[in-house]
Amino acid sequence: MIFESPSRGRLSFEEMFGELLRYLGEDPEARYKLIVGTDSHTRNDTIFVTAVIIHRVGKGGRYFFSKSQRRAVRSLRQKILYETSVSLGIAARLTDALQRSGFSDLDVDIHIDVGQQGETRDLIREIVGMVTGSGYHATIKPDSFGASKVADKYTK
Repeated sequence: MIFESPSRGRLSFEEMFGELLRYLGEDPEARYKLIVGTDSHTRNDTIFVTAVIIHRVGKGGRYFFSKSQRRAVRSLRQKILYETSVSLGIAARLTDALQRSGFSDLDVDIHIDVGQQGETRDLIREIVGMVTGSGYHATIKPDSFGASKVADKYTK
């Protein structure tokens, strides 16, 4: 899986994780949140973009994103389930790498592209349950900027 960084270019997962650790090391006393969110856009095929954001609370952050393409997914439920499963998969890899690196106490938040407004409101309970059942905190719209702003920016 290849990630892109606006400031560092194309990176492997390991290189992206190294950049994340470097950022954590710049201000070890700060409070951090690790955010993973996926969004998608369908034309002929469906483009999925997953954002990994390290937020130094109150002091900015860095982000990385990865793109993949699949045959067109027309079902909204299937699309949201797939977006969430991709986010959970990357969060699991990050959590494992963080534990090996001594950062097991870092909060990991999954940003989901569902909200009380619009068609996705009927999916909230199911998707939030999927995330919390996997051991992560779930954030929905309008607060899920990792999916609805950062990842969305690169889906078109």
